[in-house]
Amino acid sequence: MSEEKKVVLTREYIINLRRAYVVSRTKRAKYAVGLVRRFIARHLKVDPKAVKIGQRLNMAIWSRSIEKPPRKVHVVVEKYSDGVVKVELKE
Repeated sequence: MSEEKKVVLTREYIINLRRAYVVSRTKRAKYAVGLVRRFIARHLKVDPKAVKIGQRLNMAIWSRSIEKPPRKVHVVVEKYSDGVVKVELKE
């Protein structure tokens, strides 16, 4: 019998992506996704590989192409009982 995933923790964060503008212009959006992943891993004490970026958040970061990610994103984070963390853009 498979275990049902349960939401253990829900939090909201405003993540500053200003540091993405330090890297080369052609790598900023990819670096911003990594910033989100590392920020959530640090705050929820999980492995960065356990952080899953939601589709809407990914589209928001990439919306202005690779060169101009947003300066900040407002996200909702859900941590599940199996240790997986899902990050989604706040509506």
